[in-house]
Amino acid sequence: MSSQEMPTTPMDRRQFAAMLTAAGLSSPESLFGQRGVEEPEMFHLSRNGWVPNNDQLPVLVYRDVLDVSGSDPASKFEQVFARNGWPPQWRNGIYDFHHYHSTAHEVLGVASGQGRIVLGGPGGKEFTVSAGDILILPAGTGHCRIDSSSNFLVVGAYPPRQSWDICRSAPSQMERERMRTLPFPMSDPLTGPAGALTQHWKLREP
Repeated sequence: MSSQEMPTTPMDRRQFAAMLTAAGLSSPESLFGQRGVEEPEMFHLSRNGWVPNNDQLPVLVYRDVLDVSGSDPASKFEQVFARNGWPPQWRNGIYDFHHYHSTAHEVLGVASGQGRIVLGGPGGKEFTVSAGDILILPAGTGHCRIDSSSNFLVVGAYPPRQSWDICRSAPSQMERERMRTLPFPMSDPLTGPAGALTQHWKLREP
C-alpha cells in the first residue's frame, strides 16, 4: 500500500511539535474518547533465530487507553494516529504466522475483541491484548497471532513515507542496514511529539 506524501524539507521533532500545536493537534487529551494515559509497558527484544527483532528500540504497549464504545471504534484509533503523524493504512487482524517488517515501524490499535499474540518470534513473549490497547513495534519485531475472538479488529498505522513489507526469513545484510537506518517517527502515535516514544526510542552505542 502506498504511503502518504510528506514535505521533502526535513523537520526536527521540535519543528514537528510546533506544527501540530499550531494546527491544534498536539494535546494528548482526545476528542475521540482517549483516556488518561499512564507510561506504557516497555521491553527490548533481542535476535531470536531468524527473527532479528530490534535490540536498539523497545516495544511499547499502552493498555486500555481509548474508549472503544460506539458503532465504529476503529475510527477513533485512525483519527488519533493520524493527528499524531502516523497515517493509518488498514483495518484487519494480525497474521497467524511469525513475521516482521524491515521497511517500517508499526503501531497496532486493538479496536474490538481480544487476542493472544507472540512478540519476538517462535518461543517469544506471549500475552493478551484487548480492545483499547495500543502496541508500538519497532522495525524487525517479530509478531504473530495465536488465537483471537471472532470480533478481533486491529488498526495498523505507520510513520509518514514508510510502507510495510512481510518478512518470514532471516534478513539480508541490506535489510539489516535498512532497519538500522530507518528514520525515527517524530511523534508518539497516541500522545504526540512529547510522548513516550520520543523519550525512549534512542539509539544506543554499538
